[in-house]
Amino acid sequence: MEIIQIDSIDLPELAPYRTLRGNLFDRDGSFVADSPRVVGQLLDSGLEFKSLLCTPEFFEAERGRIEAAGVPRVYLGDRELLGRIVGHRIHHSVMAHLLRPPSVPIEELPDRVVLLCRLNNMENVGAIARSMAALGVGGYAVPAAGPHPYGRRAIRVSTGHVTRLRVHLYEDLLQTIEALKARGYAILAAEAAPQAVDLADYAPVPEKWALILGNEEEGVAPEVLERCDAVLRIEMEPGIKSFNVATAAAIVMYRLSRLV
Repeated sequence: MEIIQIDSIDLPELAPYRTLRGNLFDRDGSFVADSPRVVGQLLDSGLEFKSLLCTPEFFEAERGRIEAAGVPRVYLGDRELLGRIVGHRIHHSVMAHLLRPPSVPIEELPDRVVLLCRLNNMENVGAIARSMAALGVGGYAVPAAGPHPYGRRAIRVSTGHVTRLRVHLYEDLLQTIEALKARGYAILAAEAAPQAVDLADYAPVPEKWALILGNEEEGVAPEVLERCDAVLRIEMEPGIKSFNVATAAAIVMYRLSRLV
């Protein structure tokens, strides 16, 4: 492990930490994460680190875990310098640059899967991942062209728990649905559509299921709903159209995974 004491924000090696936009690193499949809680999860995840940028205090406190994780390079600087590198004041002591895990083949997804359909909000992608980890829903199928669960904001909202999930990147939603059906999954959608059944009344819950969650504004497209085995509606008070998609996901997953 190489340990580098930094006193300048202009080192070319620090460029990933200066440009934290979520999709910047798609070319090499890397991502940047921040905060001790998130980085702590990543140190135990088995993912491949490119580098760590942290305060000397964080490094000394976590040196054993950093070495065990195989971090090849650690940049050390005080919190004020870290803030100047990222361009704003920060309230944490560590950032990490890692490689995303490869997309899991659809054949290797577990029996409970969440399938995202055109979600745009990175925070929602992360919040759903956190609820999945909490409820034991281990498969996450997301569009290859959409927000990635290992984007900086997504992984931060997930508090790093996305590392507990098997992530599959798909190119074509309808083909993915058919592939899951062929493997015995019941295809479910959370949507307040005319054909939906109340979530409380849905029974029996299948052993294998894939839950489709739709776009924050438009929901699940009609051509997708036509291919579902069931459409589930969360009962709400009159005059309330819908929950936030991440909240709805948590409610439906709890019903499907805990109240069988």
